Parts: sequence; C-alpha cells; structure tokens
Amino acid sequence: MFQVFRNAWVDIQLRKKILYTLFIIILFRLGSNIIVPFVDSAAVQSMVGGVSLLNYLDVMTGGSLSKGTLLAMSITPYINASIIIQLLTVAIPPLEKLSKEGDVGRKKINMITKFTSLGIALFQAIAFYFTLAGSADEAGNPVLKYCAANKSDDFSILLSAIVIVACFVAGASLIIWLGDRINEKGLGNGISMILFAGIISNLPGVVDYFVKLCASDMKNIIWVLVTIIIFLALVWFVILMTNAERRIPVQYAKRVVGRKMYGGQSTHIPIKVAMAGVMPIIFAMSLMSLPQTICYFFGIDGTGDSFWDGFVRLFSQTSPLYAVIYFLLIIAFNYFYVSIQYNPVEIANNLKKNNGAIPGYRPGKPTSDFIHNSLNKITLVGAIFLGIIAVFPVILSMCAPALSGVSLGGTTLLIVVSVCLETVRSLESQMMMRHHKGFLE
Repeated sequence: MFQVFRNAWVDIQLRKKILYTLFIIILFRLGSNIIVPFVDSAAVQSMVGGVSLLNYLDVMTGGSLSKGTLLAMSITPYINASIIIQLLTVAIPPLEKLSKEGDVGRKKINMITKFTSLGIALFQAIAFYFTLAGSADEAGNPVLKYCAANKSDDFSILLSAIVIVACFVAGASLIIWLGDRINEKGLGNGISMILFAGIISNLPGVVDYFVKLCASDMKNIIWVLVTIIIFLALVWFVILMTNAERRIPVQYAKRVVGRKMYGGQSTHIPIKVAMAGVMPIIFAMSLMSLPQTICYFFGIDGTGDSFWDGFVRLFSQTSPLYAVIYFLLIIAFNYFYVSIQYNPVEIANNLKKNNGAIPGYRPGKPTSDFIHNSLNKITLVGAIFLGIIAVFPVILSMCAPALSGVSLGGTTLLIVVSVCLETVRSLESQMMMRHHKGFLE
C-alpha cells in the first residue's frame, strides 16, 4: 500500500489530486472545531457520553457531536438518506426505473438523495436542539447558555433556536459540498474519505487513553498489548473477508452473426462474501441503542432499582444479552440487505437472454435456484463475519472493563479498512491508465 502511494506521489496529476483531497480534509477538521453559538461545549460532551447512540454518532462524526460544533451532524444525514433511497429504489417503480437509466438516472437519484439528506438534517438538528435545551451537565449547568440566561425572553429563545438549527443544517450541507469537491477534483469517494477522516481523528484520543490506562496501573499493559495484537489480527481478517468472493462459472454459447462468430467465452459471476458492507451493523446498532436512548430522554439512566433502570442495564453494551441480540440482528439485517440487492431470477433471465448458462444447470428455474442457494450460503458466512467483528468490542469490554472506553467498533474498523482498500485500488487503476504503453509503442 505504501509503495502505491509513493509511486502515485511521483505522478504530477495524482499528486495534485492527493493534495486537493488533503486540503478538503483539513477544511473538514477545521469546521469540526467551530463551536455553534449559545452552546456550552463541555456540557454537551458530558451529555453525549451518557447515551450509547449519541456516543456512537460522536465516533462517526470525529468528535464533532460532543463538542457541539458546526459539523455536529457530519455525514450521518447523508448516510441515512442513502440507505432510505436505496431501500425505496426496490419498492418504488419510478426510482427503480431511474436506477437503470445509467449515468443520467444515477445523477437524478443522487440529487434526490441530497435533498432527502437536507430534510433529515433539519429533523435531526431540531431534535438535537430540543435535547440540548432540556439537558444539563453533571454539575447541573444548562447546555444552552443563551436560553438559560433569557428564559423569560421568548424572542431570544426563538432566535437562539433558529441560529443553532441553521448552523447544524448548514454544516450538513457543507459536508455534502466538500464530498462533491473530492469526487470532482480529488481522490476516491468524497463521502467515504470524509467519514474516514472523522474516524481516524479519534486515534490520538485512543492512544492517550491507552497511555493513561498503563500509567494508572502497570497490570493494564498486558491488556493493552493483547488488544493491539487482536486489533491487528482483526484488520487482517477484515481485509481477507472484504476481498473474498465466490465465483460462479458461466459459459456462453457460440452464435454466428453474419460472417462473425460471437460467444463461446467462459467467465464467472463474482459474489462478494461481505457484499452488504457495514449496513447490517449500522441497522442493528441503531435499533439496539434506541431503548437506552429513549429511556435517557425520560431521565432514566440505569443507576436506580426500578424496572426501567434494569431495562436500561439489560440493553447496555456490557450485558451478555445485548451481545447475543446484537449478533442475531446483524445476521437478520444482512440477509435482508442482500435480498434487496441480489435477484437470482433476474440474474438467471439475463444469462438466458445472452445465451449464457452455468455448467451442469439448465437455464431458467434450475439456474435461479442454484444462484439462490449459493447466495444463502455466502450470506451466512458474511453475516457471521460481520457479527464477529461487531460483537468483539462488546466481548472485550466484558472481559476487560478498563478497556470499555476504547472506541474500537466493528463499523469504524470496516469503514477504515474499506476506504483504504478502495483508495489503493483507485490509485492503482489511475497509474495503470497513465503508464499503459498502448498499441503505438
């Protein structure tokens, strides 16, 4: 990987793309440190740390949410909009038709996704504002300074609400714009690169946490070393499973058109083991975090002896039941996501139209049944892989409670590794295109 980046740096055009991408990432990190007016950053950080869903979103935003900055919403509205539009593409015929119209259709769907993300950003900004307005830090200090100082002035409260919501929505719009700039003039996928930069920005905090953990008790050094070794093994495992695929052989029959003969080629249908990516983990994580988050909004933090306090503790990340339900939900969502992405009947019909067939299986229903069975087996392997990656931090926090503060989640690990692999492939393809000799030489 480092050899690829070194070779790319020599090429002037690729060097400009790399520098432009780094410039956009620097702008993103600068915006992640601009505090929104009327918000107490320290109080927001104390509040976010007590809710698992907000803590998870804070990791995805690179710490912007806990600081109450301009980019607090970060890329999450766009991700949610992409998931919603992708699901609606299967259910709504006009969107499905657009998805099959090539580049023109994809541009229209991308525009619909952007407008949807702005609507989601507005909803999230309003919800986050009301959460901030009714919250306080551990010392009892209100999160919103301006509203607290002017409780009797309704106009001042309304003005501060408009400013805070507008800043959050503007930050979400800025993120989308920065991602488009990377797509046009930079390197790789813009949204993925921004998400990658936000996750990587938490790395210094993890290192500092490890150092303080070892300084407080020398016995923790063993746990830290074991964690680092397991983390490296997980990275290798993620790379292996991300590149793994099942290749179904396909043979095309020969046919004569005029004086030329076409077909007779042998190829394959590649089916990725981890074709769903991080989507099942995101779905399962959001669903598992909802009970604890809703209870927190009603003032139930899980420290009391009531039924609902016990309910909150049951859905905490240190609970064995949480790990079991989380694992099963990932498997279920993985099957659901793959089922809307792959249609064995459509694949079999396309093969039949192009005079293609899978050796040993007749065209039509036997072919679709074979693809369906192969897809189920591969999906199960991919679902177990995602479940292991996602549940590992939960098991680690159970075995070593001192390491529960490490934000090492399965989603972040998969995103980081996937973006690195995607960037390396993009550099390799562009270098090959530029240095190909061609038929004139």
